[in-house]
Amino acid sequence: MLYIDTSVLVAALTAESQTERMLDFLGARHAEPLAVSDWTITEFSSALSLKVRMKQLEVQHRNSSLAAFHRLVRESFETLPIAGAQFRSAAQIADQYAAGIRAGDALHLAVAIHHGATIYTLDRKFAEAAENMGAMAKLL
Repeated sequence: MLYIDTSVLVAALTAESQTERMLDFLGARHAEPLAVSDWTITEFSSALSLKVRMKQLEVQHRNSSLAAFHRLVRESFETLPIAGAQFRSAAQIADQYAAGIRAGDALHLAVAIHHGATIYTLDRKFAEAAENMGAMAKLL
């Protein structure tokens, strides 16, 4: 299973330097299913709202990006639920302060580990920290 980090989806669905490459990646045939978690849905909305507040994205583009995201998730991804056990695992990951993993990334990591998935991300620090913790991660 390929667990797609929010950074990949934001890059694919808003105008960023990696947009074309991330659209190609998401559109390619993969031997394993693509997955996100319920947390990804929250984090994607938050990322778009931040872009609007920072004047990096117009409201109408936010609305179309959000609609495209929900359509993509519905049609192409498995959405993994998050249970209390994953939140507790995320807390244990975040407790490892030297790794520098933020709460949201710790939750992504806990979900991916629970499902035996490889995390695909554009965040170098996150990919390195995940690998240092024994998780499977791929920097795109």
